[in-house]
Amino acid sequence: MTKNRPTRSLLAGAALAITLAAGIGAAPAMAETMRYATIGEPPSLDSQMGTANVATIVSQHMFEPLYALDSKSLPQPLLAESDSVSDDEKTITIKLREGVPFHNGDTMNAEDVVASLTRWAEYGARGGTLNLDKAEATGEYEVTLTLNEPNGAWKQMLSYVNGGGVIYPAEIVTAAGGEPIKPENYVGTGPYKFGEWRPNRYVEVVKFDDYASREEPSDGWAGKREAIFDKIQFVPVPDVGTRVSGVQAGDYDYAEYISGDLYGLLKDDASIKPYISAGPIFGLMFMNSSDGILKDNYALRRAILEALNMTEALQVSVGDPELFDAQGSFFTEGSVWHSDAGTEHYNQGNAEKAAEMAKAAGYNGEPISLLVSTNYQQHFDQANVFKRQLADAGINLELNVVDWATLLKQRADPAAWDMFMTHHSTLPEPALLTFMNENYPGWWTSPEKKALAAELIGTSDMEKRTAAWAKLQALAYEQVPAVKVGDVYSFDIAAPGLETPWEKAPTFAYFWGASK
Repeated sequence: MTKNRPTRSLLAGAALAITLAAGIGAAPAMAETMRYATIGEPPSLDSQMGTANVATIVSQHMFEPLYALDSKSLPQPLLAESDSVSDDEKTITIKLREGVPFHNGDTMNAEDVVASLTRWAEYGARGGTLNLDKAEATGEYEVTLTLNEPNGAWKQMLSYVNGGGVIYPAEIVTAAGGEPIKPENYVGTGPYKFGEWRPNRYVEVVKFDDYASREEPSDGWAGKREAIFDKIQFVPVPDVGTRVSGVQAGDYDYAEYISGDLYGLLKDDASIKPYISAGPIFGLMFMNSSDGILKDNYALRRAILEALNMTEALQVSVGDPELFDAQGSFFTEGSVWHSDAGTEHYNQGNAEKAAEMAKAAGYNGEPISLLVSTNYQQHFDQANVFKRQLADAGINLELNVVDWATLLKQRADPAAWDMFMTHHSTLPEPALLTFMNENYPGWWTSPEKKALAAELIGTSDMEKRTAAWAKLQALAYEQVPAVKVGDVYSFDIAAPGLETPWEKAPTFAYFWGASK
């Protein structure tokens, strides 16, 4: 199993950057280049160490995990070939695909996977979620993972590219330790390899001609990947107006994060093609389960929920109805985790009934504080709508308006608030929802939650896991650790000639399979 390649990978990465910078071995003069306008300069592209979306958009073209999520958020093998789990769910044996080349010419094997996952578990942004005890090479193309505790979400954790356990050559990842990998060592297995990084101008990735694709049809991030463009340049363009005019003028093929208030103006513009995001963000109003008037008073929390009209709050805070969906499931339709359990309590807007419920809960008009920031205008707009709706039900809501940095500080103090506003991105796994974390502000814990959380995480059987999540969602509507406001969709724009393998923009837009 031992590889004889002492420093070749490090040198090869450096040589690649130097060669490309000098123009030697560059793509042909007629190379097809796609230009993507991003909201800004990315931080490090070391996928294991950061969770910045602007970095993941780029890095996912170069680095790959063992599994990839399909269109239903189900993990499918990518660099893995197959796997088995012990009866106690603590030992996972993964057989790897053979003949997968890295960008430096070496072939991926078990040593690379062990080194990568060991580093990710110790230093990675999301590595602690796996609860890994050790990773061992038990064959040239076989890895055995031992977990400290059963983790039914292990395959989802090994599928998520944002802060995820992507695979690097062993010598590179071992040398990096807890420090971000430097650009000259950006060596992965993806359909594109690192080209060059010109600060404030662009990050460029180039087609990897030796890419070893899977043969299954493309489905979400899973299945076949084909690099059609010779190069992709990711160009930082912080001003949204410049991103829009750049696509209209043909300077960029794609631009991300266009303001929602521009949607009505742009959706019928023939010079661009809008892409509404497939993965929404959703607002959450957390309840304090540790201190104050809402602690353990589930009946009062349900009264607050009963009073809220989410459709009105979304109309005021978002505007165009194509960009929001007042639905109560914590996962969108089409996700394997989507469930209607408990959602009959969502979006009722019944002030009279809420007043009766509040009285029955022992509420006598005491002030209830809501911590909210003006940095996120949608949060602030929704909080003001909720204040009026709750007043109609006789519930005395007081807004504590601060900047986002102050909110982050104050929400850590259980004595400082009763509720606070935030939002969540689309996730592939319920265990990653923040209200499931007992250490996250809100601090939701109860015997019922503990029992159902154990059901969710204690098995990798998806039928049992989805059933457990449905019960947990129903419990979330009964104990109300947080109120979901509704799904909000951002939108991107593209040049009319760009063809993408998806109809709605993925959470992290990818461009293997794209052409123009």
